[in-house]
Amino acid sequence: MTPTVLPKIQRDDQRNRARMLVSCPDQPGIVAAVSRFLYEYGANIVQSDQYTNHDGGMFYIRIEFDLEDLDNRCDQLMADFSPIADSFQMKWSVNRASRKKRLAIFVSKEDHALLELLWQWQAGHLDADIAMVVSNHNDMRSLVESFGIPYHHIPVTADTKPEAERKQLELVVNQVDVVVLARYMQIISPKFIEYFPNRIINIHHSFLPAFVGGKPYAQAHNRGVKIIGATAHYVTEELDGGPIIEQDVQRVSHRDNVDDLKRIGRHIERIVLARAVSWHAEDRVIVHGNKTVVFN
Repeated sequence: MTPTVLPKIQRDDQRNRARMLVSCPDQPGIVAAVSRFLYEYGANIVQSDQYTNHDGGMFYIRIEFDLEDLDNRCDQLMADFSPIADSFQMKWSVNRASRKKRLAIFVSKEDHALLELLWQWQAGHLDADIAMVVSNHNDMRSLVESFGIPYHHIPVTADTKPEAERKQLELVVNQVDVVVLARYMQIISPKFIEYFPNRIINIHHSFLPAFVGGKPYAQAHNRGVKIIGATAHYVTEELDGGPIIEQDVQRVSHRDNVDDLKRIGRHIERIVLARAVSWHAEDRVIVHGNKTVVFN
């Protein structure tokens, strides 16, 4: 397999760049208030994307800006912005571009989704740091360690699942920003999810129509599906029901056998997961309820 190349991230000087994400009830004056605040602070806006959901009455904006001596001024900037945010009932965050998010990738035995992330990271196209890989199998230890990334093998059985999860949490809590399930074939408990709200990204196949249970590609082949695809989403207590970040599909035909469907499906999963993780790492996703706004 060859990597799917994402656009090269330009990192000439990210020390003074920050990303502001805002969601709030729509009303006049939001853009003016935010822009005026940044201008008066001496910041230079380098990119701005916005979206208004007229049906839901919500406004969303993502702003990238440069501010001299950001490291020393960011906390004060956030404190000074709080009264403006409160006046518009904003949910908001400011993230420094120079602080890459730390990822923990969970994987079982299938390597395609993991490999894509490793390739993107190695090539410098994934604006994040892979802090570790955690697996309930030892199959991919040599592969992962060849990239210089720590590999943690934590077996999971029905009897040992609570203890295994305790060990996993010891590894990741306060150590990583995001958990990526790269075909990790274990259900994440509500307790685990509480530590990483909207910060666990999963990938799964999605067919039209959908097939649940074992051997989904065989079921799809037997039904003669014409489209297969994949969905990347945040993990919630509802299995495969969290806010969707990215999806993609590909047409198939009667000429494709079960192995062909699996191969095509794995390729789509790789692309979709890499996009979702990249967009999250670059602060391009705003979650509202069970939906997302993605400024990609």
